[in-house]
Amino acid sequence: MSIITSLTRMWLTRSTKPFIFKNEYDNVLSYQDCDNLGLYVHIPFCRSICNFCPYCKVRYSKDLCNRYIDALLREIHAVGGQQSGKKETNSLYFGGGTPALAADRLGEIIGAIKEHFVITEGIGVELHPDNVTPDVLRTLKTAGVTKISIGIQSFQTKFQSVLGRTSVDISAMKQALSEVPFETVSMDFIFALPNQTFEDLKADVDAAFQSGANHVAIYPFIDFTFTPSTVTTMPKKEKRELLDAITRYCMDQGYTRSSIWTFSSEADARYSSMTRDNFLGFGCSATTLLKDQFKINTFSVEEYCNRIAEEKLPTSLTLRFTLRQRMIYYLFWTAYSTKVAAGGFEKFFGVPLKKMYGAELKLAKLMGFVTEENGVYSMTLKGAFYYHYYENFYTLSYIDKMWGVMRKEAFPQELTLG
Repeated sequence: MSIITSLTRMWLTRSTKPFIFKNEYDNVLSYQDCDNLGLYVHIPFCRSICNFCPYCKVRYSKDLCNRYIDALLREIHAVGGQQSGKKETNSLYFGGGTPALAADRLGEIIGAIKEHFVITEGIGVELHPDNVTPDVLRTLKTAGVTKISIGIQSFQTKFQSVLGRTSVDISAMKQALSEVPFETVSMDFIFALPNQTFEDLKADVDAAFQSGANHVAIYPFIDFTFTPSTVTTMPKKEKRELLDAITRYCMDQGYTRSSIWTFSSEADARYSSMTRDNFLGFGCSATTLLKDQFKINTFSVEEYCNRIAEEKLPTSLTLRFTLRQRMIYYLFWTAYSTKVAAGGFEKFFGVPLKKMYGAELKLAKLMGFVTEENGVYSMTLKGAFYYHYYENFYTLSYIDKMWGVMRKEAFPQELTLG
């Protein structure tokens, strides 16, 4: 897998230089001139730890959670206070962990962010199914939350057992969602589980839309090397057949495909923190993407709090992009939406897309991966699968290595991803 990602990186960046992350940080972040800016806040606490989950998380403790949020507020003010006036941002997303464990303080966090930023497209929060109660939902709505994403993974007992999850009370969840509505109610599912069939996945999607969702996300199971999960991965051929089948089913139902793995029953229902040209991340393990650099905060809750107490930003590693590296990062995550607009690329980089990657785009069209209309490149079903397939390589070659190291070291000296 590393050979594939390395060769692709060298080809697209026109360089043998790997991605080199260094133990550097800047106390001043140059985001003031960034357009299409998103915000992300990480709340790393969970009641229990799922074996398959790769994200930065620790067991919930009220005292530790409050200490962490006090530090988080200081980070937000430290970064937000670097500008005069308020910076426009298109979204704010809370992830984890289980952000609802801090529901009583989310309003305080949102208030701190609004002192420095104007949010134009809403606020989203990830929820565990156990959190979907009228009281929690009212607390979130009062705080200003407009979108929620519920991590169902599967409604079916056989897969809940495989993933170490408990059953979901669908009727209670549906009732709570009807009592406290949100503009977007997304439900997350995992596909490519052992022996999972199209009928299994279809049943989950149908149940979601019948239970109050207007958006679903169907993510592939990825076997990270540092998790204790014993779940086996599905072979490539079966995975492609399953992804193609559920995609065709959702399109036949009239659902809008808003990204590689997401579908909505209402055109305006969207939930994605990834498709942003630039973003600021707050909290442990949160990432920041600017025009010329990528940063990731320490994964250690304790060291995060200590760093903030020293009046320093909690950056653990920084990548200073070459121009071609930044272009590839832009294209890779813009393509997650299944579309890349040549005009958007040229606006961001000041150079035509075809001038930089004309040969690659021509090849992609010849291979049936994309179509082109009025300067917009759209993925075909074949292209979407191979994007998913390459994203799996990227995750296991790059993200798996980085997160594996950062789970052990709060501030690594250097990390090379080739």
